[in-house]
Amino acid sequence: MKYYIISGEASGDLHGSNLMKALKKEDAQADFRFWGGDKMQAVGGFMVTHYKHMAFMGFWEVFKNIFYIAKKIKQCKADILQYQPDCVILIDYPGFNLRIAEFAHNNSFKVFYYISPQVWAWKSNRVKLLKAFVDKLFVILPFEKDFFAKWNYEVEYVGHPLMEVINYQTKISSIPTKNKTVALLPGSRKQEILIKLPIMAAVAKHFPDVNFVIAKAISANTEWYDEALKNVQSKNISSVENRTYELLQTADVALVTSGTATLETALWHVPQVVCYKGSWLSYEIGKRLVKVKYISLVNLIMDKMVVKELIQNDLIETKLVAECKTLLFDEKYRQRILADYDKLSSKLAASNASEKTAKSILNTLKK
Repeated sequence: MKYYIISGEASGDLHGSNLMKALKKEDAQADFRFWGGDKMQAVGGFMVTHYKHMAFMGFWEVFKNIFYIAKKIKQCKADILQYQPDCVILIDYPGFNLRIAEFAHNNSFKVFYYISPQVWAWKSNRVKLLKAFVDKLFVILPFEKDFFAKWNYEVEYVGHPLMEVINYQTKISSIPTKNKTVALLPGSRKQEILIKLPIMAAVAKHFPDVNFVIAKAISANTEWYDEALKNVQSKNISSVENRTYELLQTADVALVTSGTATLETALWHVPQVVCYKGSWLSYEIGKRLVKVKYISLVNLIMDKMVVKELIQNDLIETKLVAECKTLLFDEKYRQRILADYDKLSSKLAASNASEKTAKSILNTLKK
């Protein structure tokens, strides 16, 4: 069968690649055409556009690039019509993918949505679009099935795909661990790196005997890191590229950009502080629209403040230094976080999300 898959960011590339592998196990004739990244490309098929050309963060940033995005949506629609897939599989990335869902549905293509948009956080009216244009929605968070039930929308809970990623990851790291190590995870988008990495890296000078290691994303340009670090003089800062999981295996603490990385860090059992800072306009718009108590997946799933969140004006050097010191040296505090991480892992459980989703897609198509 022919599968057209769309993901628009690094996490979507990761989960998309594993879904593609699972589909190939179920369908030996699987043919893929996709919007994604290096991990999906490694599985095989034709990549239309790399997600690094589509990774815009924040309301203002999206608005500035609105004509470029509209051009890409038009390109995607034409490409689907030319390819004539058996189904269209959408992975998160709602601003783009919901438009494609409507188009694909109206052109009689089967539409599957893997990893639901976070409609429980904001824009809940998007549930109506999902019900209208998506043949089957696969959700990955424990509370999502109940949320959609309130909308009289039956969805399929497959568990979180990060569980399978980490369970299958080799538990060996070659990164040196002579001193305590703090992992810096500034994200993969240009805006994230330029805004947050300078603040994260400034912490290093306060802990000269601690190693600070930046997890560089393979999709990010080296120049972004150079620009972010141009005023940072600390000699105890180094970096690794495309080795985030190795780094988390050895880290004592992590300073993490909000997003999927917060959950990854928790599943590797690394005490963390969650960092968020965007443009002033994007933040002001966002805080009026978003309806959740927390920004990190860890706290959202546990429904309590497990890890500290430093958001916007609170993300300053002094507060980050204070939290980092506590995480490094207060063993009671560390153990409390690690105990909550154990409960978090139990909530998510081993899921084989990719396999479950692939089998469900194939069963639906065969019917």
